[in-house]
Amino acid sequence: MHAVLIGALVLGTAIWVGGFVMIIVLSRASRAVLQTADRVALFRGFGRGYLPVAGVAMVLIVLPGGVLLGQRPWDGLATTLVILVACTAAATAVGVVQARAMTRLRKAALKAPDDLDRRVRRGAQRALVLRATIGVLTVAMYVVAIACAVT
Repeated sequence: MHAVLIGALVLGTAIWVGGFVMIIVLSRASRAVLQTADRVALFRGFGRGYLPVAGVAMVLIVLPGGVLLGQRPWDGLATTLVILVACTAAATAVGVVQARAMTRLRKAALKAPDDLDRRVRRGAQRALVLRATIGVLTVAMYVVAIACAVT
């Protein structure tokens, strides 16, 4: 059973980290080759398709990870890991809401670009900060999980 839990945890982590990196690559590539309207359509469709994948990845991290964490003595590392997982999940939920709001804002800006351009730029900057935060939390979660596994 231990091997199955570790396998599920590794699979969930691979999906989570791979998806996160893919979002960054897709965002940069789409900016270079697509017009704004096409980018809005791409990310709207992508978001709808990716959300269930990210949800499954999070479940594959949280459930087996929680069981494995419960099999070791509780300490400050375990507490830190739980806090990091909760913060990552919360930041991701905020990211989903923010991405949906940006899609609506970008669609509106296509119709009235002068009125909404500044808001789109500010929203894009916030999205960048949010993605960076999720990335830092993901790396921190990984480091603390490794530390929990070896102690």
